[in-house]
Amino acid sequence: MMLLIFVLFYFLLIRPQSQRMKRHQAMLGEIQRGDQIITNGGIVGKVTKATDDELTLEIAQGVKVRVKRAMIADVVGKPEPANDRAKK
Repeated sequence: MMLLIFVLFYFLLIRPQSQRMKRHQAMLGEIQRGDQIITNGGIVGKVTKATDDELTLEIAQGVKVRVKRAMIADVVGKPEPANDRAKK
């Protein structure tokens, strides 16, 4: 009976949490210049510089802040890919 409770606990709580953490770590690793992000504090900004553990965000024109990469909650927008052909 205890084994059944542990297995149920694992599949309902532990496994989903570890998968969420892996997805979040992958998202943090893919952040690059030009991405629109939201910090854990609710600040929305555009990444202007990205290093291993810090990001520089432009939160308003000419206002830049440095944040730790681990404090990023979500990426809300990726930059549009460059179009190689000029539109005529």
